[in-house]
Amino acid sequence: MIAIVDYGLGNIRAFANVYKNLNVPFKIVSNSESLKNAKKIILPGVGAFDQAMKLLDDSGMRALLDELVLKDQIPVLGICVGMQMLAKSSEEGFLPGLGWIKGIVKKFDSSTLTHSTHLPHMGWNNVIPKNECTLLGKLDKESRFYFLHSYYFQCDDNNNIAAVANYGIQFACAVNSGNIYGVQFHPEKSHYNGIQLLKNFANL
Repeated sequence: MIAIVDYGLGNIRAFANVYKNLNVPFKIVSNSESLKNAKKIILPGVGAFDQAMKLLDDSGMRALLDELVLKDQIPVLGICVGMQMLAKSSEEGFLPGLGWIKGIVKKFDSSTLTHSTHLPHMGWNNVIPKNECTLLGKLDKESRFYFLHSYYFQCDDNNNIAAVANYGIQFACAVNSGNIYGVQFHPEKSHYNGIQLLKNFANL
């Protein structure tokens, strides 16, 4: 059963609709009791880093998430701000992140951008896999995904970078460390490739 974590932020219903159409068992969870039997976990997120961390802490699920992911090695997929929360900290706020993948979240430097609208990075962009990450299997060779963000994940260890995209600079748009995965883009808004990625996660 895939647990879609509802702590107050994220496109919860969009993920539920994808898995419903794929006939993949899922459950929307908003407390520790409903989370404890999860076999896989999706951590979505939209908005600001500190708000997301505070809401997650206030949900009462934080300690169990740490146990399931770090001790029991349950696969987890952080999406958009949910990916940024995997880091130690973010330039967007002051609260500590989950720290599940070593790195920090940094803001794009607008001086490197030539677009008429600098930030946020919004719209479709190519995603280039950097290693044989199972999450990114069976995608189109030139996979395009939908992005909406102004901050990016800077990994301490480049081996944790699963895919990159370009927006003024080349940045990590997908990360992986063992059972922990994160994508900066929105698979739930990315049509075929997004559905395939979510299917890949279900099949891990």
